[in-house]
Amino acid sequence: MKPTLIILAAGMGSRYGGLKQVDGLGPYGETIIDYSVYDAIRAGFGKVIFVIRRSIEEDFMKIFGNRFSRDVNFDIVFQELNMLPDNITCPPEREKPWGTAHAVWVARKMVNEPFAVINADDFYGYDTFKTLANELSRSNLKNGQYFMVGFRLNNTLSEQGSVSRGACEVDNASFLKSIVEFTRIQRVDGKIFNIDDSGNRIELDGSMLVSMNFWGFTQDFFTLTETLLKEFLNGIPDHKKSEIYIPTVVNRAIQDGLATCKVLSTTSEWFGVTYPGDKIHVVDQLRKLTLNGVYPSPLW
Repeated sequence: MKPTLIILAAGMGSRYGGLKQVDGLGPYGETIIDYSVYDAIRAGFGKVIFVIRRSIEEDFMKIFGNRFSRDVNFDIVFQELNMLPDNITCPPEREKPWGTAHAVWVARKMVNEPFAVINADDFYGYDTFKTLANELSRSNLKNGQYFMVGFRLNNTLSEQGSVSRGACEVDNASFLKSIVEFTRIQRVDGKIFNIDDSGNRIELDGSMLVSMNFWGFTQDFFTLTETLLKEFLNGIPDHKKSEIYIPTVVNRAIQDGLATCKVLSTTSEWFGVTYPGDKIHVVDQLRKLTLNGVYPSPLW
């Protein structure tokens, strides 16, 4: 059975200043999503599910509806504030989505096989998809066998401002021990720091492995996520901004002995769009890949 790919595209791109998910960056106006889907299908994924906000459905389908209808088995699900476990209601003061773990959970009814999760605005490259597809397609794969493709922090920064990354602690067998989410990582005077809300700086090693939200899961991940989602929603002090992230669920599963997470390496180079200024670099990289014959032009 071919694995499924879930693409998280519900973010509104607040720092970017627009719907970066539908911004044309390739030589023929291709989006980063186009390249991710193209790479995923040829790597062995059988279906693609987009998690979006209902408010961007029209713009999203204008771009991708006809483009994928013939060549890709795809569907969309919505991540909305009121999509919560039974007997839990959305606080009236809530304004933003509940986070990446919730975004994955809303797709649970559409997935019946091992699956991968990626961001819509990150370019991961074919080798990354192929590496994970091979693991998720194994006939002996069991519940609780998770995967993450790791990247070096130094190669994942933006020169335009701070970024969020999950710092990984890995054992000698390349299994994830824990992951810590840093939400304001920035290069300052040649060094890399995470800067907290009080302005305190923690220096980070540029060679450390970080998560770029390229995960592989078995279906039990949905059940684990729902359990933690209930705990989170019943216990958060800040109902206006607090979020629950995928690494939170992975950490808990590892700590409770319910799962392992193998950290995989890739020969692909990551790049992405967080700020408007990142666009020039991404356009240039996609142009070079096309000229070098890595991708056809146009892509579809």
